[in-house]
Amino acid sequence: MAKVNEAELGDDFSYILRIADTDIDGLKPITYGLTSVKGIGIRTSMLICQLSGLDGKRLGGHLTIDEQDLLRSTIDDYATTVPWWLVNRQRELETNEDAHIIANEVSMTRDDDVSRLAEMKTYRGMRHRSGHKVRGQRLRSNGRKGATLGVQRKK
Repeated sequence: MAKVNEAELGDDFSYILRIADTDIDGLKPITYGLTSVKGIGIRTSMLICQLSGLDGKRLGGHLTIDEQDLLRSTIDDYATTVPWWLVNRQRELETNEDAHIIANEVSMTRDDDVSRLAEMKTYRGMRHRSGHKVRGQRLRSNGRKGATLGVQRKK
């Protein structure tokens, strides 16, 4: 990243923005800054900027408080304004509705899903609980962890 002269930024520049319980770097363009929020990738970030009417190339620190509030409300309404295939939770189990989860909800929902699978004693749930590979990957030579790494020879 190119060095930015502090005199060029101005007095009202914010180096850190607080959106969705996440600190966003104000020195990055807002499109790339939003990707630091869990659950928002680059395509989602571009779409959020487009829906809110903001230029995604602007530095995040140059956003006014009204524009930050607009960005927050756009993120909150994201699941209702985009097609179902652009959200990260289609037909959620409890509500049977489409939702887009962000920030702390992502890890909490993942933990809930894994515990639900383990509670039902499904194969995937048991593999998650025991710390093994879940999706059929090879175990003999890859993904090893722990003290004994390497090949054991027969004696």
